[in-house]
Amino acid sequence: MKNHFKRVLVVGAAAAVLSGLLAACAPLIVGSAMVGGALVATDRRTSGAQLEDEGIELRSANRLREALGERGHINVNSYNRQALLTGEVPSAQDKLLAEQTVAKVENVRAIVNELAVMGNSTLTQRSSDVLVAGRVRAALVDAPDLYANAFQLVVERGTVHIMGRVTQREADRATTVVRNVSGVQKVVRVFEIISEQELQRMLPQPAKPGNTTTSGSSPGG
Repeated sequence: MKNHFKRVLVVGAAAAVLSGLLAACAPLIVGSAMVGGALVATDRRTSGAQLEDEGIELRSANRLREALGERGHINVNSYNRQALLTGEVPSAQDKLLAEQTVAKVENVRAIVNELAVMGNSTLTQRSSDVLVAGRVRAALVDAPDLYANAFQLVVERGTVHIMGRVTQREADRATTVVRNVSGVQKVVRVFEIISEQELQRMLPQPAKPGNTTTSGSSPGG
């Protein structure tokens, strides 16, 4: 029942994003900040890394506008200082220029360049991507052996890019879940693999006996 309620919220959030997209013709960037509502408390990055990621995204967007102007449709999503480039550019030279531009941004430690050399995606394609992202997030929430908020999603033309700091077990399981979602054409993994021991240190510890206050999240939440 709990997961069903979360699933309804996730699909509703995707519909709200879709409405905004259709109204404003905004570029599509679907991540945990827009679909799934990952909270700082459940984010596996440090608070410093989260702030640096926000800065990387903002500075990259500004510098890409300066370097490429209106050429192409480029999104930059950063997770733990690893920048993912998605979207479309008109030439291989522009793809390389975009990567070189973002590589010079402060705090970027790695780049995954998934830009496609082709015409910009259509509004219909971007609308479809929003719906796919909602279904993917709902599938992750429904998986009882996964922490859905550990994953950040970026969807472009049916390709789902999954980012996060996860164990190998979580990475493989999430990949299987996402591949079986309707509308997913391809899965690109942009993971930072951690050990099971490191994961256990990140998770909220159970309350001590006699302590009536409990906190924490469970897989699928």
